Amino acid sequence: MFPDPDNESTAGVPAQTDAPEGRKRRRRRIPIFLAVLALLLGIGLIGGTYYVDSVPTPTDLSLPESTTVYFADGRTPMAKLGSENRTIVPYDQMNEAAKQAIVAAEDRTFWTNEGIDFKGVLRAAWANLTGGERQGASTITQQYARVAADLKGVTYSRKVREAVIAWKLDDEYSKEEILGFYLNTVPFGRGAYGIEAAAQAYFGKTVRRDAPAAKQLTVAEAMVLCAMVKQPEANPDDPEGQPGYDPERGPKARQNSLDRWTYIRDGMVKLGHLTPAEAADLAYPDTVRPIDPAASQSGLDRPTGLVVNHVLSELRQTEQFKDKPADYVRNGGFKIVSTIDKRVQDAAEAAADIRRDTAPEAVRGQPKNWQAALVAVEPGTGRVLGYYGGNDGSGADYAGWYYDENGEAAGFGQHPPGSSFKVYDLAAAVREEISVKRHFHSPDTKEFPASGRTKDSPAGPIRNAERASCQPDCALWEATVASLNVTYFELTEKLGTDKVIDMATRAGVDSMWANKKGDSKPKRIELRGHPGAETAEHFSTEVGIGQYGITVEDHANGMATFAAGGKRAEAHFVRSVTKGDEEILEERLTQTEVGLDEEAIAQLNWTLSQVRAARLDNGWDTAGKTGTWQAGESTTKNLHTWMVGYTGALAAATWLGTTDGKPLRTKDGSYAVYGASGAGPIWQQFMEKATAALKLDPDKYRFAQPKFPNDAAPPTASSRPAPTATRPTPTTTTTTTTPTPTPTARPTTARPTPTATEPSCDPPDCVTAVPTGRPTRTPTRSPEPSPPPSSEPPRTSAPG
Repeated sequence: MFPDPDNESTAGVPAQTDAPEGRKRRRRRIPIFLAVLALLLGIGLIGGTYYVDSVPTPTDLSLPESTTVYFADGRTPMAKLGSENRTIVPYDQMNEAAKQAIVAAEDRTFWTNEGIDFKGVLRAAWANLTGGERQGASTITQQYARVAADLKGVTYSRKVREAVIAWKLDDEYSKEEILGFYLNTVPFGRGAYGIEAAAQAYFGKTVRRDAPAAKQLTVAEAMVLCAMVKQPEANPDDPEGQPGYDPERGPKARQNSLDRWTYIRDGMVKLGHLTPAEAADLAYPDTVRPIDPAASQSGLDRPTGLVVNHVLSELRQTEQFKDKPADYVRNGGFKIVSTIDKRVQDAAEAAADIRRDTAPEAVRGQPKNWQAALVAVEPGTGRVLGYYGGNDGSGADYAGWYYDENGEAAGFGQHPPGSSFKVYDLAAAVREEISVKRHFHSPDTKEFPASGRTKDSPAGPIRNAERASCQPDCALWEATVASLNVTYFELTEKLGTDKVIDMATRAGVDSMWANKKGDSKPKRIELRGHPGAETAEHFSTEVGIGQYGITVEDHANGMATFAAGGKRAEAHFVRSVTKGDEEILEERLTQTEVGLDEEAIAQLNWTLSQVRAARLDNGWDTAGKTGTWQAGESTTKNLHTWMVGYTGALAAATWLGTTDGKPLRTKDGSYAVYGASGAGPIWQQFMEKATAALKLDPDKYRFAQPKFPNDAAPPTASSRPAPTATRPTPTTTTTTTTPTPTPTARPTTARPTPTATEPSCDPPDCVTAVPTGRPTRTPTRSPEPSPPPSSEPPRTSAPG
C-alpha cells in the first residue's frame, strides 16, 4: 500500500504505483538486505533468527491511552488516569501541520526511503564490532521501531534490531500508517505521549482536523512541538547544560527550540509545504503554556482524587466494566463525566478543608489532628455534586468507602452520627402517623427497663444533657429542637428498632457499623436490600440516638431523600462514559418512595427547620440537625460532631472529628466542640456558598406548610396533639427519570415562627453514656473498609 497522490493528506508525496518503480524499489533493498544479513551472520545466525521472528509489529502493540475524568460540565478535567498521558487520534483525522512538521524535523526522505538509514546501519555495525556506544535511530520508521520494541519490553543493544523491525514495518505497512503510529507514540515532554497530548499540554489545542480552526494546532505551533522530539526532557544529570527544547525551561532551552524551529521551517520549504514567502512571514509562537508541575500529575493527589476512587469503584460494578483487568479503565482512553459540579466542589473544599484561610473562623487554624468531611447530593437525582473526604486524594477517605481494583473495600468514612441520626427516628414517627405535636414525658433522667437502661444497669438510665423550657412535658418537635435523648429513646422503643433502621435504609443509609463485644473494630452491616427486621438484631435501642457508625455520603443521601419529598435516588458519581464517538455508559436515574406522604414530609421539614444551626441568612428554606458523639465515659469531651440538612435543591452532611481518635480540643485548650459549633459553621458556609454558586431561585424550593389535621395552628409548648385521621402508608415504587431532571418546585408559603424557647445550652444535642449494644456477627455479603493509618475505630461510648 502506497500514498495516494490524489489524496490531500499525501500532497507532495511521489506516486509509487507503477511496476518499474516497484522493481527499482526492490533492487534498492538488495544492498540493505546484504548489509543486514552480514551483520546478523557477524553476531550469530541463531541471534539473527531470534531478531527476525520475535520483533513486535504495530498490530501487536496495545498502546496505553489515558482516560480522563471530567467534572459534570464534561469540559473541565478532574484527573488524568493511565500509565501514559496519551490520546490517540487516527492518522486521517490529524491536520496536515503536524504531519508535515514532523517529517521536516525528523526524516525528510520519509516518503521515499525504505524505512532504513543504510549508512546508520553500517555505523551501528562498526560500533557493535568495536564496542562503541549504541547509535541513535535515523528514519522515522526506525525511531518508531525503537519505541515499539521498548513498549513490548524487548531490550536490545545493537542498531540491527531497529533495522530489522523498520524493514518489516516498511514492507507490511503504508507510510501513512507508520507515520500515524509514530505521531501517536513518541514522547514530547511534560509527560505527553503522542501529538494530541502534546498539543493539549503545550498550547491547549488539538490536532483533530474536524475541530474549529481556532482550536487546531497551527503550523508554527506544530513546529515547536516537533522540535521537542529530539530531546523531550532535560538531562537529569545536566539540566542546565542540556535542558532540551521546551522554551519554558529557560533561555538556553528557548534558544534550542528557536534554532530547531528554524531548521524545521527550512525543511518545510524544501519539501514544498511552505513557500519562501510564507516561511518569511511565519513567526515563532509566544503562546507556549508555562510549565505547570501539577499538569504533569494525574490529579489523584488532590481532594478530588477520592472522587476518582468512587468513580472507578462504581464502574467496576457495571456490566460494561466488571471482571475487566485492573488497568482496563485507566489505560482505555475513556472520557468519564462525573456528577461533581465544580462550583459545588469548590465550595465544599473551601469550607471543609480547615487548613485553608477560606474555612470558617470557628474551625480555621485548629490543631493538626482535626479533620472534616463533607458530601453534597442533589435531591431527586442522587448525583453527588460535591465530595470532600480529605485533602489527599491518595490518603484516607473520611467521607465514605469504595471497592478498590482488587475488589476489596477501602477508605474509611464511618462515624457515630449521634443526634443527627434522629432525623430518621422522626421520619419513621411521622410515617407511623405520630404527629410532631404529640407530647412525651421528658424528665432529666428516665429508666427504660425493656432496653436494659435502669439505675442498676452498668450504663444507667438515659439522661438529657441539658434542660429545655418545655420539660418535663415536651412535644416531639420541641424535643427535636432541644435534642432530648429521653424523648428519642422512648420514641425508638415505641416504634421498634427495626422501623427506625428501615427508614434510615430506605432514605439512603446503605451501611451501618455494629459493635461486637471484645472486638475494638466495628463490623460493617449491609443494610441495603434488607428490611429493618433482617438487620435489627445487630443493633440495640441506642440506634435511635446515633450510637452506630454511618458514612457521611450515606447521611447526605438520606437528607437528599427528605429534600426530594421522600423520594430516594441512588447516590452515584458517574454521568456518562464514552470512547471517541462511542457511548459506553449513560446515567440512568431512578426514584423510590420511602413511604412518606405530603403531610408527613411537611411535618418533618417544619420540625427540622426550627433547629437553630440549620438556619441560613440567604432566603432559603432549610432544615437540618446537629449531632455529637462523646469520648468514652466523658460528658465533656467529644470525638465526633455533625451537621446535616438540606434545602429543596441541595442536601449536605458534614462531619468534624480527629484523625487519631483523640477528643476534639481547640487550640485554646477547650473541649467545648459540638455539632452546632464544630461541624455547623462548615455546613452553613458551604450551603450558602454552594446555593449562591448554583444561581437557583429559593422561591421555587419552598417547604410546604403542614396542615396538622384537626388543629388550625402550629403547635406550641403547651399544646396537645389532636387525634389524627388514619393515613395509609404510601407503597414503595420505583420510577425512571430523565437524565437531567429539574427539581419539583414547592409551594411558596411563609415559614412559621416557632413559639417554643430553644435551650440555652450549646449544643442541645449532648447526651450521656450508652451501652455497647448487642453482639454482632461479621457480614459475609461484602468486605469492610479499613481505617486510615494511626486512627482509632470509633469508641462504643455516648452519642450526642
